Amino acid sequence: MATAAKVEPDLTTTDLIEVRRSDVHGLGVFAAKPIPKGARIIEYVGERVSHDEADRRYEEKDANDSHTFLFIVDKKTVIDAGVDGNDARFFNHSCDPNCESTVAKRRVFIEAMRDIEPGTELTYDYQIHREDDDPDNIDEVFACRCGFPQCRGTMLWPTERKSKRTKPKKKAHSKSVAKTKTKAKTKTKAKTKTKTKASAKKTPAKSKSKSKSKAKKKAAPAKKAAKKKGKRSGRRG
Repeated sequence: MATAAKVEPDLTTTDLIEVRRSDVHGLGVFAAKPIPKGARIIEYVGERVSHDEADRRYEEKDANDSHTFLFIVDKKTVIDAGVDGNDARFFNHSCDPNCESTVAKRRVFIEAMRDIEPGTELTYDYQIHREDDDPDNIDEVFACRCGFPQCRGTMLWPTERKSKRTKPKKKAHSKSVAKTKTKAKTKTKAKTKTKTKASAKKTPAKSKSKSKSKAKKKAAPAKKAAKKKGKRSGRRG
């Protein structure tokens, strides 16, 4: 007797959350009901595009603007929640998050890291990747205002700046391209499901993501596009 295929629940919308003005930044996402630890809250959706297309869309973006909805799924795909996105794009960053982004079967989800009471703002750590050619004011552009006593002061990860290397000059005819930043690297956990912390892309300088397997993988935060021009991991709403 054939076994019925498992139908995945639709998490593009949910009554567990509500979007409203946040003291952290712009609009934020708040628990509308009690949310238990480990609950998969919502899927991060939007138009799926290549990294090149994500970079192209944001190459004219002001380098001092940290607003971005790009989220890296893997080496080939970025989710642009600025197109057909849902409420998941309004989660703010925090250095003491109560949620985390994960990648499963090439889909990005936001899950609760602990029990959450109604009215609490939901956040996750963007862990946006640093790049060798980041401008000197990159920490100001991606400053964190989460209010956590031990806040590291930036959405970037790791917190230390890399020493800049001298790069050879480009040929006159070469075209400069805007870079995208990504959220932190993905960690893989051995579980029934492998979790991958989703990566956000920075816009010029957002998250990129991680491998997935049958199991959930923990995604290292940082949207490649979700951040600076281009692709920093993470997003600002």
